[in-house]
Amino acid sequence: MKIPPALDEALPLLACPVCAARQLPDATLRREDTSLRCERRHSFDIARGGYVNLANGPEPANADSAAMVAARERFLGSGVYLPLRQALVEMLSGARRVLEVGAGSGWYLSGVLAAHSHTLGLASDVSVAAARRAAQHGLASIVADTWSGLPVRAGALDALLCVFAPRNAAEFARMLAPGGRVVVAWPTPRHLAGLRAQLDLLDVAQGKQEQLGAQMAAAGLVAAGHRLVAFEADCDGAQVRDLVAMGPNAFHSHQPPGEASQRIEVSVSIDEFVAGT
Repeated sequence: MKIPPALDEALPLLACPVCAARQLPDATLRREDTSLRCERRHSFDIARGGYVNLANGPEPANADSAAMVAARERFLGSGVYLPLRQALVEMLSGARRVLEVGAGSGWYLSGVLAAHSHTLGLASDVSVAAARRAAQHGLASIVADTWSGLPVRAGALDALLCVFAPRNAAEFARMLAPGGRVVVAWPTPRHLAGLRAQLDLLDVAQGKQEQLGAQMAAAGLVAAGHRLVAFEADCDGAQVRDLVAMGPNAFHSHQPPGEASQRIEVSVSIDEFVAGT
């Protein structure tokens, strides 16, 4: 089995999840053939797909399915969200060690790494299907649950990227080096508002920015920047169906999208927070 070079390069970022959960020292992982092992011989096989499952438990019921990951790949690959990716690339300029949590297929992280050749990247997702797809794109990819604690060494990161994904502010702060930054992209209430009303999709709660700021401040992360990415885009019927099928709406009842093209409104807030020195 061929081991992805990116996985070997990312090993200095990783920690044994068993040792880390027990707060044991010397949790560093090293590769031995097709497995990752720590000093206490906890072992984690590298899957044939090139990713490593470092989760401490079974995949949760709300993890993205293979069908959801495929829909996300098709939609993002169509280029509709390219302005959002470009904004994130610009905000992560200069970062040397970047983790994307809830990375899915790694489309945003891949854009960052393509633009910044000296950046080391790691993709994490609770979904096995997502981690497998990210590894297929050449990314260092792990299965891990943001809420259960991520198998990344304390202070190992210059930057952390979180796009439409769960946020564990305390865990983010733990992984960041002094002066490191968290870049969070989240939908404003205007995001896909017309489509949500038409198809009875999940709503976007009010007050998300205040809630996000409070979460980060409680973890010692200081607000350092804000950017709004807002534009309209024409999507054909297939793109609309993938847009609905690639996210949480896949788990909920809604009016099925039709075949007609639609103009959608994209409205995404990007907020940056910095760890104390």
